[in-house]
Amino acid sequence: MAGNSFGKLFKLTTFGESHGKAIGGIIDGCPAGLDVDLDKIQNELNRRKPGQSAIVTQRKEPDTVEFLSGVFEGRTTGTPIGFIIQNANQKSKDYSHIKDTYRPSHADYTYDEKYGVRDYRGGGRSSARETACRVVAGALAKQLLKNIEFNAFTASVGEIALDKPNEELDFSLIESNAVRCPDKATAEEMEAYIKEIRSQGDTVGGTVRCVIRNVPKGLGEPVFDKLHAELGKAMLSINAVKGFEYGSGFEGTRMKGSVHNDLFNEDGTTKTNLSGGIQGGISNGMDIYFNVAFKPVATIMQKQQTINSKGETVEMRGKGRHDPCVVPRAVPIVEAMAALVIADFMLQNKTSKI
Repeated sequence: MAGNSFGKLFKLTTFGESHGKAIGGIIDGCPAGLDVDLDKIQNELNRRKPGQSAIVTQRKEPDTVEFLSGVFEGRTTGTPIGFIIQNANQKSKDYSHIKDTYRPSHADYTYDEKYGVRDYRGGGRSSARETACRVVAGALAKQLLKNIEFNAFTASVGEIALDKPNEELDFSLIESNAVRCPDKATAEEMEAYIKEIRSQGDTVGGTVRCVIRNVPKGLGEPVFDKLHAELGKAMLSINAVKGFEYGSGFEGTRMKGSVHNDLFNEDGTTKTNLSGGIQGGISNGMDIYFNVAFKPVATIMQKQQTINSKGETVEMRGKGRHDPCVVPRAVPIVEAMAALVIADFMLQNKTSKI
């Protein structure tokens, strides 16, 4: 299986399955001498882990990261950084009913067609549990980037959307509620809706918005390695993601050029930021912002018609512990992938100027 690595200079390779002994990763290219705050890395994992509120899966995983190499006396050595996260709360029997059955909108069928074998326990390698490894690497990337701020939050759940511009949001409120929305009234409405959906045995999707501040000018490598292209790839590699837009996105298609153009101030900043902090694939120093669309979780607690490995039509119902809405737990994953992209381009910029 190819495709387990991300990045060029700051590179992450992950391994492991949802119900294996452990998941883990190797971070290559992290500069030597970086002071590593292990508590901050663990805190990022805690934001992603299951069982943290009533509106997420109740799988109880401590998700404690153990570093195996590349960090000595609290500092990076410049060698590959290896780490593992033990899988402590496996209930593989919850998936025995789908051993030979393909769940609708899961990777079951495509994995079987491509490899001729699949780990049906929680989806194996296709499970979103793999994203815990990305969060570890992203948390380290954040420490490398120091002054750059990554603020991701839930912008919508189903039809309930946060209708405020980024400039009016208080990002300190993101972690004050279970849905991670920086607006109290909207957060309460979202949480109530997710609970209602769960009671119906159903699921719902939504969007995560991310705002990156204090990004230096000049990040991005045209023509094929544009900054927004790499951010798009990073976000679309996250489980359940169905769409990515930055800056004005699809809304920009409804505007005239005279309205959409970001006019310059004398200091090089722009009066508006419909470009989303990126022009010509290169950062311009303004805030970078983008939206990531997440589909409803595919496993629902309702009967559905599907097929088995023999091509027979069968009926199935989801079992086990699943999120009714993946969006709140996806927030730290979006931040982590954004941090990996920015860290990689920062190192590429240094290399190009030697």
